[in-house]
Amino acid sequence: MDKTIQVRQRGTLTLPADLREKYGIRSGDTFRLVDLDGVFVLTPMVPMVPELAREIEQMRLDAGLTTQELIASLREQRKAYYTEKYNAEPNEPDQA
Repeated sequence: MDKTIQVRQRGTLTLPADLREKYGIRSGDTFRLVDLDGVFVLTPMVPMVPELAREIEQMRLDAGLTTQELIASLREQRKAYYTEKYNAEPNEPDQA
């Protein structure tokens, strides 16, 4: 596909309507611009937090854990990691 676009005031670019429709681009969407020696590549910035939350919740359900059990397990793993990395017990209180 070959399209011509024009840079307007303040560096604004307008993507052609057919491309916006084809890729579901909406007002307010965020993109990362990568400059490859004069070749510009736009890639959509996908919000990571909701996707990560869905994945964590699915893994919790697959493992058959309650939220409290998951949090307790994460605290245990964090403590073990700290102890292994620093050869010491973390000095923060363990929260239940």
